[in-house]
Amino acid sequence: MKNSRLKVLFMILFVALTLIAMEINFSPILGVDEQSFTLFQFFGPIAGAFLGIFGVFAVLVAEMFNFALAGKEVTLINLLRLTPMMFAAYYFSRNMKKGFNDKLSLIIPVLAMIAFWSTPAGAQAWYYALFWLIPIAVKFLPEMLFLRSLGATFTAHAVGASLFALAVPTMTAEIWTALLMITAVERLLFAAGITVSYILFTNILNAADKVMNWDINKIINIDRRYVYNVL
Repeated sequence: MKNSRLKVLFMILFVALTLIAMEINFSPILGVDEQSFTLFQFFGPIAGAFLGIFGVFAVLVAEMFNFALAGKEVTLINLLRLTPMMFAAYYFSRNMKKGFNDKLSLIIPVLAMIAFWSTPAGAQAWYYALFWLIPIAVKFLPEMLFLRSLGATFTAHAVGASLFALAVPTMTAEIWTALLMITAVERLLFAAGITVSYILFTNILNAADKVMNWDINKIINIDRRYVYNVL
């Protein structure tokens, strides 16, 4: 019972931190008026690593709270924006599953590519969707935190961009082509942010465990490879 309460507490803290991060804009989303990527992009996926499927649920709860508090209009594109980070959190949580042992993480980008190519602009700018081979390739490479972060952020990108392509028919092949370099730089920054955030939160939680004596590994998943005892 105690462990369950602490897990719920961690979920609440994550949701609270997410709501703050969602108020800090990082870069505008081209093609969507008055919408921006936020600092949430830098740590959203790590919830899956710490809380597993509960982390995916925590991401959804946080985004729904933000949606309601911001008074956003209930439109297709706004609702679709709730989903990419959930898939990124799932991908990030599956770090020990490699290759074909993690079929869903492989299927998601494949479906995203098919959806993107089914649109007129996507068929012309077919090469843009090749970004989504990255989360597939990562699953067949040795485990590295930055690569896992890169796979997670490109999973979010695959879901978000493919749904956006389906929902916004005004997008053109020229716009997708112009986004190539922006996307590459943006996702590298997000992957670096996810990596740093994961290490930071891992060590904060480990330090808190020493003080509070929570026996934290029974509550959340701590990867000891990324615990650094600096004192």
